[in-house]
Amino acid sequence: MDYLDGLNPSQRAAVEQTEGPVMIVAGAGSGKTRVITYRVAHLIRKGVDPFNILVLTFTNKAAKEMRERIMKVVGTEAKNIWMGTFHSVFAKLLRVEAQKIGYPNNFTIYDTDDSKSLIRSILKEQQLDDKLYNANFVYNRISSSKNNLISPAEYLQNEHIQAEDFSSGRGKMGEIYQTYAQRCYKAGAMDFDDLLYKTNVLLREHPDVLYKYQNKFKYLMVDEYQDTNFSQYLIVKKLAANNENICVVGDDAQSIYAFRGANIQNILNFEKDYPDLKVFKLEQNYRSTQNIVNVANSIIANNKNQLKKSVFSENETGDKIKVSRAFSDNEEGKIVAESIAQEQALKGSKYKDFAILYRTNAQSRAMEESLRKLNVPYKIYGGLSFYQRKEIKDLIAYFRLTFNPNDEEAIKRVINYPRRGIGDTTIEKIIIAADQQNLTLWEIITNAHQYLDARSASAVGNFALMIQSFQVMTKTHSAYDTALHIAQHSTILKDLYSDKSIEGLSRYENIQELLNGIKEFSEREDLEEKGLDVFMQDVALLTNDDNDKNPNADTVSLMTIHSAKGLEFDNVFVVGLEENLFPSQMSLSSRIDLEEERRLFYVAITRAGKKLNLSYATSRYRWGTLTSCEPSRFIDEIDASYLELDFKPQLKGSGNPFFDDERSAWQQKETFSRPKPAPPQKTTSILPKAHVPSADFAPSDTSGLQVGMEVEHERFGFGKVINLEGSKPDVKATIFFKDLGQKQLLLKFAKLKIVK
Repeated sequence: MDYLDGLNPSQRAAVEQTEGPVMIVAGAGSGKTRVITYRVAHLIRKGVDPFNILVLTFTNKAAKEMRERIMKVVGTEAKNIWMGTFHSVFAKLLRVEAQKIGYPNNFTIYDTDDSKSLIRSILKEQQLDDKLYNANFVYNRISSSKNNLISPAEYLQNEHIQAEDFSSGRGKMGEIYQTYAQRCYKAGAMDFDDLLYKTNVLLREHPDVLYKYQNKFKYLMVDEYQDTNFSQYLIVKKLAANNENICVVGDDAQSIYAFRGANIQNILNFEKDYPDLKVFKLEQNYRSTQNIVNVANSIIANNKNQLKKSVFSENETGDKIKVSRAFSDNEEGKIVAESIAQEQALKGSKYKDFAILYRTNAQSRAMEESLRKLNVPYKIYGGLSFYQRKEIKDLIAYFRLTFNPNDEEAIKRVINYPRRGIGDTTIEKIIIAADQQNLTLWEIITNAHQYLDARSASAVGNFALMIQSFQVMTKTHSAYDTALHIAQHSTILKDLYSDKSIEGLSRYENIQELLNGIKEFSEREDLEEKGLDVFMQDVALLTNDDNDKNPNADTVSLMTIHSAKGLEFDNVFVVGLEENLFPSQMSLSSRIDLEEERRLFYVAITRAGKKLNLSYATSRYRWGTLTSCEPSRFIDEIDASYLELDFKPQLKGSGNPFFDDERSAWQQKETFSRPKPAPPQKTTSILPKAHVPSADFAPSDTSGLQVGMEVEHERFGFGKVINLEGSKPDVKATIFFKDLGQKQLLLKFAKLKIVK
């Protein structure tokens, strides 16, 4: 039991409570992963068969890390645990049971691009306006329906849904959904949402299968339970119904995925499903300084909808949280980049210890430009992952066809790539014939002489023979040998090698890297099945958090806060803290939405270990227009005793009418009343608003401007001219602005109003 000695009392109690329903409320940085892994190890040490344990996570990376930790305690037995993401675990289950719901066991898994490509084909065939029926919108609508377990038939029969579609001018949505589902079924394909939707169908329609897995999975553990949607919730509830040995781990304060179906009520109401529930709270934060933890607590205290906990830290008190104000998003980027460069130079910090977090991807531009100017290396996460690159998807499409020739999207992708004389007209004829004859595209292709002219039929027939030869090879060769053969004989390698451009060389190297990955996969000792089909399933189920994250690269990390969840850095910059940006404009009409935005801010804060920096701009270009910005209400909710402002705040009653605080009306014009600050001892922070020009503001003729004159600038406010230099038309004025300090402006562009 020595592995239990390193746990604190709360952690140990949660690990040792192995029977019955358990909820572990794990605050940020509280050692959640350690508790999950030790709890599983403890079950095995107590004699539970690893085959009877199911552990569900949200990323493959998390599952891999947990399995490795468990192996250190119990040895190779950990290989037998059913552990992985919801999608990977239930894809594995469906590989065994899919025929019961009419799918082949070798069904293809469509990624988001495949799904949207099929949707675009359906929209084109039905001659629908692709602006009204945007493929992204349609995909999200179908995804949401599946996550709420609404079938195409139920969608078409639901009066509320139909009324909503018709009122928005999208009355054909139900038919599109139905056609999409039929086409996937015909192609022997499931999309990501189907992996959970079809599992629910399987468990609902086949009680014998449900009984089988209820008895198999005697112990269930679910990580990040606050992120589960209705479909995931129902699967877990059904599987746990017999034994009720279910343990869910999560933090309601980090529930930030409502936009993709996550329902915070799953964790808030967990006790209603299990009245005998035992709750354990992990409240000690091992990651962050006391100041950072205190700031996070003061923010989340404003949310009404939460499980109460008292997170604390016994780490050093740490620096106060710096708040920076910039006059524009470009200046904000400059402030952040200079801070990173200075910290790295003075203290020898590694660049990988820094992260810049923002609300929207568009905010990365100003950060990137400033980092480049200072030669600070950086990496943006959330960009195009390795497996989403065209050349990689092309070769994988050949792999998919080899195992499932009915895969419609794979056929359309590579039937004429590399070029083999099968033009768009021929492809269109194949699609039409398949539709008319109610056959798959592959059935038409393998009987091309019946449906196409002799020349086209010959080219299509050769393509079919090539795919069939690949199918034969899979039965006698390793994953790597098969993959290399397909890459060579499809002529993809030759096509890319002949492109001598830098881009062509890069694409060729990417294919080589994919083949290297397959070779490494083929030689893994911890896998029983090493076929190319198994490799493809692993690739198809990669989550965003598993892609392109090299922890050893010494680069500053730039990412949205949603992408940062689960990560930690010594130094974190949270930028763009402005009303209508963070919190977002869409969140301001609802308390529930605003509370999710506040949870998102809480997640951003708790990524930081040693230093946290917050910043906002008083003006920002949005949709091509320079817009004045107000500091986010979230800054105002932080106890000011934990903050360090790197500018002088505007204080009411300062004696200077130009600089008295004039807090703008946005504080009083919220659509609902703001929660009262929790602790009575809280000190209110006073943040300056952007300068509002005088009612009669108009730029003056500055040809007679003299030192000592007082002026007004439309953004920088009021100031005094302290120096003039240069000759017309390039006269430069040095002006001291009371709150902002000294600035040098070119008069011909400055647009100053002379006050006196």
